[in-house]
Order: sequence, then C-alpha cells, then structure tokens
Amino acid sequence: MTANDAPHGSIHVSPRAIATIAYQAAVQSYGVVGLAAKNFMDGVSHFIVKDPTHGIEVSYEDGAIQIDIYIVVEYGTNIKTIAASVAQSVRFNVEKALGLPIQHVNVHIQGLRISAD
Repeated sequence: MTANDAPHGSIHVSPRAIATIAYQAAVQSYGVVGLAAKNFMDGVSHFIVKDPTHGIEVSYEDGAIQIDIYIVVEYGTNIKTIAASVAQSVRFNVEKALGLPIQHVNVHIQGLRISAD
C-alpha cells in the first residue's frame, strides 16, 4: 500500500488500484494483444475468477513502487519498441494518477499472437 501524508491525515492507495491504472495503460498501447499470466497457476486462477488486473504485479517496498507487467504482443511488430512504449505509458499514467514516482516498470513478453486477416 502506498501512503502519502496530507494535512488532515494520510492517503493510502492499494496495489490493486495501481494495477488497474497500469492495466488500462498497457492494453491501450500499440502492439499489445492482451495481458498474460505470470505462470500456470495464475492462468488457472484467472480462468476461474476474471480479474481485471490479471497479468500485473505491484509491489511497494521502502517507499518505492515497482510494477511487473506480463503481455502478449502482435507477431511481426518490434518487440523492443513495444516493451519500451508499454513501460513508458504505464509509468506516465500511474505517476500522473498518484503523484508518486515509480521506481521500476518491468515488461515481460509472455508470447506472440498472430492476428487472422
């Protein structure tokens, strides 16, 4: 949970709220087909319970926010460029919404998908 001291108390933002912002930024990025599970068990749990933050992990340690995103990209696109674009978009949107700096945005490419023309 992130915390920010305010004059009349403190503000707490849950990792799930941060993941939701990151999810929206990632799926709107060019070349991203969707988000993927980190591992098999996460994939099974997503099949059972539809989670809007599937494929995103947020950790908060010692005042630093780290986001890991697991994506599937369109086959034939420049993977490096897409990964950099997703990281930049997620960082911008989360920092804009929270007003707090993000230490790391790690983009993991979990697969490629070929679109049917």
